Amino acid sequence: MAALSELADRLERLRKLRSSGRRAVDSEGEKVEYRSDAELAAAIADLERQIAAQAGKPPVRVVYINSSKGT
Repeated sequence: MAALSELADRLERLRKLRSSGRRAVDSEGEKVEYRSDAELAAAIADLERQIAAQAGKPPVRVVYINSSKGT
């Protein structure tokens, strides 16, 4: 597993890539091209999850409540 600082660097690069509107990045001689913004967003979310896990933070859970009047 990568070190926390390395994960943070990757996350920062992906965020800059997404904000620039590009989908390809060259890193350490490797070229990675994301097919869509959703795929890039998923990569960012995965890095955020890995960083949170290494930092000892519990995973974020979202609860959606759906109710009706029964009409």
